[in-house]
Amino acid sequence: MIIETIPVGPLQANAYIIGDEVTRQAVVIDPGDEGDRILQVVKANDLKVNEIICTHAHFDHVGAVGDIKKETGAKIIMHKDDMETYSLAKDQGAFWGFQVEDLPQPDGFVSEGDEMKIGNLSFKVMHTPGHSKGGICLYGEGIVITGDTIFKGSIGRTDFPGGSIEELKSSFRRIIELPDDTRVFSGHGPDTTIGYEKQTNFFMSEL
Repeated sequence: MIIETIPVGPLQANAYIIGDEVTRQAVVIDPGDEGDRILQVVKANDLKVNEIICTHAHFDHVGAVGDIKKETGAKIIMHKDDMETYSLAKDQGAFWGFQVEDLPQPDGFVSEGDEMKIGNLSFKVMHTPGHSKGGICLYGEGIVITGDTIFKGSIGRTDFPGGSIEELKSSFRRIIELPDDTRVFSGHGPDTTIGYEKQTNFFMSEL
């Protein structure tokens, strides 16, 4: 499995490229900015991007979906419960002082339990609301992509529209029950493991 982490934009949101080494099929996850940089990594790895997956629709995670789609023809995929947030991403970015281009409409939606195939790789969709209504995580192949649900030592904010601390507690509990050796790739900051988070994440005391 190929996994490339690319922190993008002023908020250094992690965009991810996951690819199958055999088939060279790939997805781009959370391209929030700097589409050119992301596409350079795609090209350097000789990958074919079929889908753009948004773990959630805040502006710093979706800002470059149009650029990636234009160059690759990939389908934009997210959870339907984040459509309102997606439609407001441009305005949300402007509120925080960032310019976000008009975004193309999603091509499809995923739900809890759906399986996503990337060549010979397989990931299960976990609907994990709390940071946003339609937040999702992708679990499989020994890793979990968590968006802004959980970070190394911390959790995502719940004070944005659609956020809920009670839903985040439930989502956090689901993630932390994954195997200890599962590698966690979050929306900001370094990767970690479930076992490490069980021992160090401050939010464990809230469960």
